[in-house]
Amino acid sequence: MNRKYLFLFLIVLYSCASIGTPDGGMYDETPPKVLKTSPASYALNNKEKKISIEFDEYIKLEKANEKVVVSPPQLEAPEIKVNGKKVVVELMDSLRANTTYTIDFSDAIVDNNEGNPLGDFAFAFSTGSEIDTLQVSGTVLDASNLEPVKGMLVGLYSNLADSAFVTLPFERVARTDSRGRFTIRGIAPGNYHIYGLMDVNQNFVFDQKTEMIAFTDEMIVPSSKLEMRPDTIWKDTLTIDTVRQVQYTHFMPDNIVLRAFKEDPVTQYMVKNERLLPPKFSLYFSVPADTLPTVEGLNFDEKDAFVIEHTLHNDTVHYWIKDSLVYNLDTLAMRVSYLYTDTLGKLVPRTDTLELAAKTNRAKLRKEAEQKLEDWKKELKKKKKQGEVNDTLPPVEFLKVKVDAPSAFDLTKNVTIDFEEPLDRFDTDAVHLMQKVDTLWQEIPYEIEENKLTNRSYTLFAEWRPEQEYKLTIDSLAFTGLYGAFSDRIEQTMKVRSLDEYSSLFLNIPKADSSAVVEVLNGQDVPIRQVKVVNGRADIYFLQPGKYYLRLFNDHNGNGVWNTGLYGDKRQAEELFYYPQPLDLKAMWEVEQDWDLDAVPVEKQKPIEITKQKPDVEKKTAKSRNEERMRDKNR
Repeated sequence: MNRKYLFLFLIVLYSCASIGTPDGGMYDETPPKVLKTSPASYALNNKEKKISIEFDEYIKLEKANEKVVVSPPQLEAPEIKVNGKKVVVELMDSLRANTTYTIDFSDAIVDNNEGNPLGDFAFAFSTGSEIDTLQVSGTVLDASNLEPVKGMLVGLYSNLADSAFVTLPFERVARTDSRGRFTIRGIAPGNYHIYGLMDVNQNFVFDQKTEMIAFTDEMIVPSSKLEMRPDTIWKDTLTIDTVRQVQYTHFMPDNIVLRAFKEDPVTQYMVKNERLLPPKFSLYFSVPADTLPTVEGLNFDEKDAFVIEHTLHNDTVHYWIKDSLVYNLDTLAMRVSYLYTDTLGKLVPRTDTLELAAKTNRAKLRKEAEQKLEDWKKELKKKKKQGEVNDTLPPVEFLKVKVDAPSAFDLTKNVTIDFEEPLDRFDTDAVHLMQKVDTLWQEIPYEIEENKLTNRSYTLFAEWRPEQEYKLTIDSLAFTGLYGAFSDRIEQTMKVRSLDEYSSLFLNIPKADSSAVVEVLNGQDVPIRQVKVVNGRADIYFLQPGKYYLRLFNDHNGNGVWNTGLYGDKRQAEELFYYPQPLDLKAMWEVEQDWDLDAVPVEKQKPIEITKQKPDVEKKTAKSRNEERMRDKNR
């Protein structure tokens, strides 16, 4: 073929293949438009269960399972299909008489080419002679941290009995978006109770204690009124033509806030048991208990057989076996008695027979020890060949000790000493704390306290002074473990930080509850300090320079931690607030800060920097891409 014609052919071929928007041209930014529906929108006396909505262009549904909600809720999920320019919804449940139905598509409908969303689109019809048009909206937040709760059902009951939530499906329903926002549509005039439910089994009823819920004692009375709002008319994507006032229907209430929580589990049972090492076995229970379980040995004598370590509320219990003859048994047989929740919800005595074999057996431990000795012999032989050593003793396996005493020591801390196994003996005379005075080390008094729940942790208290140097020395043999290992010599030097390295924060919180507690949070939303509010004030000293966040909760039961709610007792979770901005503290600063708990709506209080449930990333629409293109041209 002639090269000239070949070149022209390739140009034509490339032009035919490039059927998208020409470079520099504008994208179509018009969302799909509804051409017709069957039945008609807001149809009365409708008996059809299949709804067809036709648009002016090809469309698709995005995340239909998450975004499309039918109200009243359907116990059998409706079938939702896209066919070219149509969306077809077929309801599987029988239609209720004299009821308004709404199909809320949210922003799930987008055009096929540019992905322009139709927006806040909902379709409605009635099986009776009237259609209900009221709506209410609001936000669902996690009560423990004010995070928006995504994907939670929010529903209404005209039945105002407390039992409705646990026995009847919602009457009207919506689902929260990534901001925790919801709008319930198609509501008839009247009085309602509102609830939130993370509906695990999809039956629209709170019947599983593991489901997250929300409720309020306030009566919801939907209403509406005509109001005016500004409407902006654009000449193009960058230039405003006019701003005019237009009339719209304001539906109320539109600022409902629900604080969602999971109830503490109340069913008592043994979750699991295990024996990871020969001398230790553990029992795990579903909920806290007032008493420890009792253990009866079947192939060993359980009397004075254990060092018992347990959590504060006895939901985890570790048994360290003292006698080597017992823990060297391949299998421990025992009866464990504890309180158990029966089918009527009552605590009753229960006894389980357990046979616990160690996951790491004696043979494996012996093999590991022999391998360590063999490795040491090889290393010793190598060093002897090189003339580095003449003779030495095998390495000693010391008791493993972890001393938390950093060289740059914080005024608010104390020294902690932790062990991998319980102690058999502790020689307090072998622990020395010294302070450097001029150039000399002088021994100073201290107190050491054992953790009451475990024999494996101690805290050393002393009168720490700013800018002073301290030396902690622990002689060898100071600690002897339950299984005979002893500690090596330990020495650590610490220097307490200067007062000039700290800042102080003084909070004035006049609306704080008398039980209120303030928590100082780091950038991961984790508490690092806690202070009780006294007479509307919280003074926080010795904060290292940095960025901090603040949270307050009303500690009604005085236990120092946030507590969840209980629907059966109509008890809400303890109320919680965030200071809406980070505080950037510098060294030597003394900051006095006023905090009005109601100045910012609760749904807007948590700073976005520490909010983990971020709003869904909005897809770039044709309009936004056109704006970018115009900006690029005008540069």
